[in-house]
Amino acid sequence: MSPDLAFILTLVLRMAITAAFVVSASFITERSGPVIGALVATLPISAGPSYVFLALDHGAAFIAEGALASLPINAATTFLGLTYVVLAQRRSALVSFAGAAAVWIALAILSRTIHWSLAGGIMANVITFAICLPLMRRFRHVRMPLITRRWYDVPLRALLVSTLAATVTTLSGWVGPDLSGVIALFPVVFSSMILILHPRIGGPPTAAVIANSGWGMMGLGVAIAVLHVAASRFGSVIALSLALATCLSWNLALWWNGRRKLKRL
Repeated sequence: MSPDLAFILTLVLRMAITAAFVVSASFITERSGPVIGALVATLPISAGPSYVFLALDHGAAFIAEGALASLPINAATTFLGLTYVVLAQRRSALVSFAGAAAVWIALAILSRTIHWSLAGGIMANVITFAICLPLMRRFRHVRMPLITRRWYDVPLRALLVSTLAATVTTLSGWVGPDLSGVIALFPVVFSSMILILHPRIGGPPTAAVIANSGWGMMGLGVAIAVLHVAASRFGSVIALSLALATCLSWNLALWWNGRRKLKRL
């Protein structure tokens, strides 16, 4: 088998695996309501496969540096969520998404002008959540309407996430770990949910899913910091495992805390 053919087949396999992860998780989101949906959406179902593929192609130092670049992008995605939540109350899907995407792009470009340390990336996330969580709180409680799936749902989601996987895999060797870390955290899950759900069920219910994701995004930020530290000390395999365990434990704790509060009512 020629090297070019092997690369193409590997790329297609990676695209298919990533698409399967995100599409499955988004189905769970639609059936479970905004709270559970937000917890699923903030699991590393897009960034996780991207980082696994990066680890297969590069060493632990590449992963550690990429994770450091991903930390401020996690903050940028949270501001994307806040922007969308506010706009979606009165604006169309196109306007709401375009405004949120513009904020993300601006913050992502700004992040590239700063030489980030671990402390700086963590502080950026702390400030972001201190601003965004209180502002999103009042948009969290909206009844989720019944969702009827359309023929283009799966192809659209699969196209979005598989394109991201292909981009990360193809460009990582050229653009280096910093930009790879930015690309890996591109908000594919949020984007696909907004573009599919908003036209169908309206802005406020879709915004409720995004608004409920704030605490989950905080856990993702912690997982990225764990990935950075652990990759340098223990290698990629252990680091990725610890980061995944961090996300799962964080979101399970959020779910358990939510259930406990409901029982008290």
